[in-house]
Amino acid sequence: MNTTTLKDLLIEYNKKKILAEKLADKNKQDLYQEFPKLADIDTKLSSLALSTMKNLAQSNDPTLISNLNLSITKLKEEKIALLKSIGPKANAIVPHYECPYCQDTGYISNGLSSQMCNCLKQRIYDIEYNKSNIYNLEKQNFDNFCLNFYSTEVSKEKYHSDISPRENMQLIQKISYHFIENFDNIAEKNLLFTGKTGLGKTFLSSCIANELLKQGKTVLYQTASSMLDAIISYRFQKQKEPQDFYDHLLNVDLLIIDDLGTEGPNNMKLVELFNLLNGRLLNTKKSTKTIISTNLSLQSLFETYDERIVSRIVGNYNVCYFFGEDIRFVQQS
Repeated sequence: MNTTTLKDLLIEYNKKKILAEKLADKNKQDLYQEFPKLADIDTKLSSLALSTMKNLAQSNDPTLISNLNLSITKLKEEKIALLKSIGPKANAIVPHYECPYCQDTGYISNGLSSQMCNCLKQRIYDIEYNKSNIYNLEKQNFDNFCLNFYSTEVSKEKYHSDISPRENMQLIQKISYHFIENFDNIAEKNLLFTGKTGLGKTFLSSCIANELLKQGKTVLYQTASSMLDAIISYRFQKQKEPQDFYDHLLNVDLLIIDDLGTEGPNNMKLVELFNLLNGRLLNTKKSTKTIISTNLSLQSLFETYDERIVSRIVGNYNVCYFFGEDIRFVQQS
């Protein structure tokens, strides 16, 4: 990981956190003006704790703590009732962080230790690795996934199927929804999208990535060619931090490998591809899923790749076969 990237992101996060808290504090002051009783309760809560601490320093009376707790509980109940009567505008006094998990700090505390939040991991992935940025959050989502681009024609001769391209895409869409809903289930299979270019494989991968990002999952997108070239470069230490990139590939929640079959496989690449796919399947720390898209048919995969690789894919991936007319031309017509 580039330390400059992390430093810049943490500065950005701190600014977001401060802004959210300043806005909440301003809204609280406005609410105090409109509802003086709320300000009075908060003042009493603050002064009560301070006065009790002073008394404790001068006396060992055990009833002081119990009386403090009773008074605080009563005031808090009064405050909750008042906030409920105020209505939705009362929500404005609570900071609305962009990430509710880390509260815009970038890290989640676990007792004495802390770990990087998925939101910060994703920002790093996007900056350092997801350079093609396939998932466009505004456009490449299921709301814009249009089945009308797929023909309703049933032609065994043309499509080698007993159903139409549209019916086929409806089935693939259901498989995709099931994949998203059961993502954390270790038994849920990965996805292999196979078919000619221009049939929506990359777009659908983006739609799935979009939904999982909303759930706080991390997504790493790589073309097979650039990914395997990078792994080999790291192996030979031609680039800095050789292990960092490979660790991300192994442990990211969703890895999308696009255009498998365009990387010009050689023995070294075949070994690295097998190790990566197998490593993700054997990950015992958490459920990691992979989506592979390729223009190659299953038969071509067997002809191109080592049997170990294809057996891993066939045994652990739901194969979705895309067929029909190139939707890029359908969109233009």
